[in-house]
Amino acid sequence: MKSVEVKHGNLPLVLAIPHSGNYIPEEILNTITEPAKQLIDTDWNVHRLYDNLLPGTTVIKALFHRYVIDANRDPSGSALYPDRPTTALCPLTTFDGDSLYLSRQEPNESEITRRRIAFHIPYHNALRKVLNLARSKHGIVILYDCHSIRSRILNLFPSHPPDFNIGTNDGTTCSPAIENKVRDICEQSDEFSTVVNDRFKGGWTTRNYGQPSKGIHAIQMELAQSTCMLECSPWTYDDKKAQILRQVLARILKALVTIAGELTAKETCQRGYFS
Repeated sequence: MKSVEVKHGNLPLVLAIPHSGNYIPEEILNTITEPAKQLIDTDWNVHRLYDNLLPGTTVIKALFHRYVIDANRDPSGSALYPDRPTTALCPLTTFDGDSLYLSRQEPNESEITRRRIAFHIPYHNALRKVLNLARSKHGIVILYDCHSIRSRILNLFPSHPPDFNIGTNDGTTCSPAIENKVRDICEQSDEFSTVVNDRFKGGWTTRNYGQPSKGIHAIQMELAQSTCMLECSPWTYDDKKAQILRQVLARILKALVTIAGELTAKETCQRGYFS
């Protein structure tokens, strides 16, 4: 089975969806607990939320589940938030802190390497390829990393998180114009609450690829799942709630394309191509 799905577009915008896949190979599925097989930490319905919001956008989606290996973690195994509870490259627990694996079935270093080669590397090779392609075509590309999370996880946060959680690693992964515009659009939506660089500052994808000086800007959006679905199995998508959310997300994506064009024009002028 392929590990990644890519929908090519022609805009300077790439949507990455690393956590809505649900494929777990049988040999791994046989090693995890029955509760873990409920896959409660999936970014449910993210691909559906963003589907066709802005025609021409490139979309890359991991098809494997984050319990196999987390596409949004450093492949070296370095902790994303060293001072806070978080899951690893190959998670051993759920977000709630419950064990994923049956007794003595946790993956060893050899197994982690095998998963990294089979799943993590192909996903990021594909992501790197589409980013470089868009940058070479447009001069600048914006990577928008799409996530969602359950709104009640006491092990990670003591209360309901904001609806929009914007992450730019404290402003280092993109132009201030991008962070400001996304924040402003979110804050103008009376139905939702917003925070920037709080509990979610952007994962490894945002931090690794977000290099504004090299023409790649990255921003992460973590959505509280209460904004668009029933937060328990079978994680039913709520069309009415989701439609309100999609309108805001569409405004964000359109604004990002506009900003990409403005940044490209600005850089062109600064390089002296125009007198």
